[in-house]
Amino acid sequence: MARQRKRKGDPVSGWLNLFKPVDMTSTQAVAILKRRFNAAKVGHGGTLDPLADGILPIAFGEATKTVQWAMDAEKEYVFTIRWGISTESQDTEGAITATSDARPTREAVAEALKAFVGTIEQVPPKFSAIKVDGQRAYDLAREGEEFELKAREVDVFEAELIGMPDADRSVIHVTSGKGFYVRALARDLAFDLGCEGHISQLRRTRVGAFAAAGAVPLSAIEETEDKAALMALLSPVHALLEDIPQIDISRDDAAQVRQGRDILLLPHLVERWRAERHEGDRAALVLCEGEAVALGEVRAGRFEPGRVFAA
Repeated sequence: MARQRKRKGDPVSGWLNLFKPVDMTSTQAVAILKRRFNAAKVGHGGTLDPLADGILPIAFGEATKTVQWAMDAEKEYVFTIRWGISTESQDTEGAITATSDARPTREAVAEALKAFVGTIEQVPPKFSAIKVDGQRAYDLAREGEEFELKAREVDVFEAELIGMPDADRSVIHVTSGKGFYVRALARDLAFDLGCEGHISQLRRTRVGAFAAAGAVPLSAIEETEDKAALMALLSPVHALLEDIPQIDISRDDAAQVRQGRDILLLPHLVERWRAERHEGDRAALVLCEGEAVALGEVRAGRFEPGRVFAA
């Protein structure tokens, strides 16, 4: 009989609101944290470019089952566009493709940004992680391959000019939905203004419930030796599920749900869920004593588990 392979690492679960430094990939950050926490399973909730810093949600253990909610969460960015120079990657890493003496005025930038608010069509940058025939677009771009990416709809809730230190730089704040690329906005904004431009500095300041104010710098984690202190930095598995109505259930019901069984909900719990849900949405998150038990749906007064979290 074949021996079952033992998974390396501890069964750590929860979310870490990490403040990623510049010059580090999201994958490198995950690898460092996996070692520091000696965790069996770790992932991240949405790639942050190496040249960007800011919020990179890190999922441990059971929290990896909710990564999609981090990907779909509303996000905020503060970034600087350097006018006069365009690059092939739309940031400081790529080779210069064009230069210009043209510089937009503060008024022109503020006015042009209005066209980028709402549901817009955006062509992702060629230097992105999107797959083209099974390969990453950035790999094809670095190899000099010719290819085109299709425009996709993205939601931009706010795009505001918040500073202009000099004629060469504009500082912009954006709140967006999933799939939005800051570098693509810089490219398109420069085109609309008849200027050249690229991102010279980028910071992600929020992902869903995770904001910069509560983020933990990687340096602080690397300096912490005590395992209990590290574990205290983690948020619950359901930290990024704030938009899903929650239902508190008993220990007996939690045991049933963890075995994949439906449970009957008390009428007052169903009424409370109905008051909190989005119209037409049946999603619910059940908790027992503050701990996430499962994601599922409420139908005919019963909770039907879909994604169960281990105790």
